[in-house]
Amino acid sequence: MWRRSFCTGAASALKETKWDALVIGGGHNGLTAAAYLARGGLSVAVIERRHVIGGAAVTEELVPGFKFSRCSYLQSLLRPSIISELELARHGLKLLKRSPSSFTPCLDGRYLLLGPDEELNHSEISKFSKRDADAYSIYESQLERFCKFMDPLLDSPTPESLQGTPSFTDRLKNKIHNSAFWTSCFNRALSLGQKDMVDFMDLLLSPASKVLNNWFESDVLKATLATDAVIGATGSVYTPGSGYVLLHHVMGETDGDHGVWSYVEGGMGSVSMAIGNAAREAGAHIVTNAEVSQLMIKDSGVVDGVLLADGTEVHSSIVLSNATPYKTFMELVPNNVLPEDFILSIKYSDYSSATTKINIAVDRLPQFECCKLSHPDSGPQHVGTIHIGSESMEEIDTACQEAVNGLPSRRPVIEMTIPSVLDKTISPPGKHVINLFIQYTPYKPSDGSWSDPTYRESFAKRCFSLIDEYAPGFSSSIISYDMLTPPDLEREIGLTGGNIFHGAMGLDSLFLMRPVKGWSNYKTPVQGLYLCGSGTHPGGGVMGAPGRNAAHVVLQDHKKSSN
Repeated sequence: MWRRSFCTGAASALKETKWDALVIGGGHNGLTAAAYLARGGLSVAVIERRHVIGGAAVTEELVPGFKFSRCSYLQSLLRPSIISELELARHGLKLLKRSPSSFTPCLDGRYLLLGPDEELNHSEISKFSKRDADAYSIYESQLERFCKFMDPLLDSPTPESLQGTPSFTDRLKNKIHNSAFWTSCFNRALSLGQKDMVDFMDLLLSPASKVLNNWFESDVLKATLATDAVIGATGSVYTPGSGYVLLHHVMGETDGDHGVWSYVEGGMGSVSMAIGNAAREAGAHIVTNAEVSQLMIKDSGVVDGVLLADGTEVHSSIVLSNATPYKTFMELVPNNVLPEDFILSIKYSDYSSATTKINIAVDRLPQFECCKLSHPDSGPQHVGTIHIGSESMEEIDTACQEAVNGLPSRRPVIEMTIPSVLDKTISPPGKHVINLFIQYTPYKPSDGSWSDPTYRESFAKRCFSLIDEYAPGFSSSIISYDMLTPPDLEREIGLTGGNIFHGAMGLDSLFLMRPVKGWSNYKTPVQGLYLCGSGTHPGGGVMGAPGRNAAHVVLQDHKKSSN
């Protein structure tokens, strides 16, 4: 299904045209950029290395009858502007809201359910702390205010200084644009108020542990919320700046409901398929099984297209790379083209990862002992994200420190999701698909190698055994599984270091600093080469904003050069 829909042409068809723009990589951001460029009147070709489009937002049937969201597994961050402008619902996107959205089982027989229902949240949190139950809605309201403050920043390029030697007119336009940007930020800050602005800065700069300790007293509530602050990161809840990652993961929405995460019918590949359908309808050409080996750069330093691994030359004066910044500049751009200071900034950016994804086919739902239920049907505990092995922030930190010392966590932090409870299209009747997003797993373990099948199986069984403590018999329900460690994510999906965000999301690598200082506006030192992936502003997640923003910059530059 996935392959047939998007093998839209062989590599040989690419060289027959002088394209207005080429996009390297058919991940969701690359497809988004292609859709907007095609709608802007440019002839566009997307070149994808794998047999399937989607990048990390992909659905693959790895076990007969079971369709896995192989990497990313939940939707919330995809920008409403993209869903609306590209008419993604018409192109097949169907979101399945989760309520409740979170379940944390405890070994002492208790559990915590959370979701969009305020009454449920108050009742559930009251089991652990009446004080926390009263504070929780106030905490959520504050985060929502912060998200509204941040929201306009996501849908526009950064107010970057002009590179090169711009004309007087360009300098004037840039000054007016940047002044308007900062004036808008200042006005929003005034409307937020001084107290909230101080709290906002505290959230950005502080460890998540400090933020959550200031709000709550219950260990299980703090740990449940803290997972959003470390997801996909190598840091701990005690790492300064981890509060921003927490905010990043609650700034999304589903159908206008803020902070609500959803499954996607057909898996996360359906997001990429819908965007790809919109791009094709606008005239974009999407080619799979075609790998870019190098960018072609003229002697003048201007991009001239790409060279494929089979030797095919594809020409264009505009190239957008959806690959990571490291892959783009250290592997695809020829030597002696980029400034030395730029190369050093890219080379020494943080691409570290501690993330492993395990996709499992099971013959029955896990039965959590704390729920005291024995029937096989799904319940509220199966609908949302199930937090395993994180009943306190100290447990999360211990797991992190073990990985810092080179060892996969003895008791990993696991986010379990069971999308087949709501999505009946991805598994056979009575059977289920389970996603495990696992931390912390070092890229190069000191006690073994991820290339060793025995070592890999040992870690997988460690994760399954931990789940058995909460849901006895889980291990025996497993039909088959697929595991992606950090090196696997790098090799299979193209994520440098296995980092799911195309680079760390620390405060030193966001906004005007992403991917590196001086080049945050999707442009690069190579004229005609742009970045459009998660390594650019506003960052990682299935958001689409980098692709949309980059396309608007390209269209503006193209219009200027055509006049």
